[in-house]
Amino acid sequence: MLAQQHTLKISAKGQITLPKYIRQALGSERIRLILVNGQVRIEPVKSVAGSLRDYVKPNVDVEKETDMAWSAVIGEQYATH
Repeated sequence: MLAQQHTLKISAKGQITLPKYIRQALGSERIRLILVNGQVRIEPVKSVAGSLRDYVKPNVDVEKETDMAWSAVIGEQYATH
């Protein structure tokens, strides 16, 4: 396994930009961050939308619905109480 390394700057908002070759290698627009013993592991989250297309109503934008669902979950998870 050939390891590649890239140093990133974390923005004031806590954001990073993954280099294109890493995004392509992950093969997904969604990732999971896992913190283990002070190290962060990035794993792709594969979309199940393609496997559900037979069950979707006609003229429904599955990607848009997926994005809205992710936004709702993130909003609930990080909402201030």
